[in-house]
Amino acid sequence: MTDQDWLATRFEEQRPHLRAVAYRMLGSLSEADDAVQEAWIRLSRTDTSAVENLGGWLTTVVARVALNMLRSRSTRREQPLDVHVPDPIVDPVAGTNPEHEALLADSVGLAMLVVLETLPPPERLAFVLHDMFAVPFSEIGAILERSPDAARQLASRGRRRVRGTVPVPDADLTAQWEVVEAFHAAARDGDFERLVALLDPNVVLRADGGLTGLSSRIQGAETVAGQALMFARIDLTMRRARINGAAGAVALLDGRPFSVGAFTIRNGRIVEIDILADPERLAALDLTILDE
Repeated sequence: MTDQDWLATRFEEQRPHLRAVAYRMLGSLSEADDAVQEAWIRLSRTDTSAVENLGGWLTTVVARVALNMLRSRSTRREQPLDVHVPDPIVDPVAGTNPEHEALLADSVGLAMLVVLETLPPPERLAFVLHDMFAVPFSEIGAILERSPDAARQLASRGRRRVRGTVPVPDADLTAQWEVVEAFHAAARDGDFERLVALLDPNVVLRADGGLTGLSSRIQGAETVAGQALMFARIDLTMRRARINGAAGAVALLDGRPFSVGAFTIRNGRIVEIDILADPERLAALDLTILDE
């Protein structure tokens, strides 16, 4: 085995971990893959004879690449997006795709990723690396070109934002399905009162339609129930699916993906609904796994 072959083997062993780091940093599957690929390019061009911990070295490289990608987003977009739903991880009801297991460790739901999108890049990096992957603050500080204490403060600020905003969902997946099924049934039946009863009074619905202009963020049980009744008039076929490990649904219109919806359920009521309806991003998702 050549040195390059040895490096390639070691890199493939680290790929699931590196992709998980990049996904939490970026909320984008395609950008995560780009960051991991860039790490391989840098590894293949680097003399690693003095590297004692290859996994740690690669994690640092991916984090730096992801940080630069986050910082460049604002310059690529002409206007900030009012509503942005990160890329969902879609699995069949029967179970999680083995390739997705590392991505979904620690139950990283869409609600968590939505909040991470609101953090400044340094806070997001410090929180993700330390709280999710136990990277020491000395290494995080080196990536950010700040002191370990400054890195600790950044992670602490990110942690407060996450804990104060992300709802803790019910753990029972079967109970989650019961609520989601009841929600869809009430929408189909036009039962407004039943819809309101299934929703938390302060429920938030985010819909990301991309450049179609159909993006919106609405709040309140009655407002969300009214929106659900409106979309129930469209002849959509609902397919149950696990969305980032939680109960969700893929909606089809004339056999084609129309949206992916993730539900966050707490104490038996829906507290958040995150919908990706961007046609371009939907087309990039592998939804064939849901085919029977």
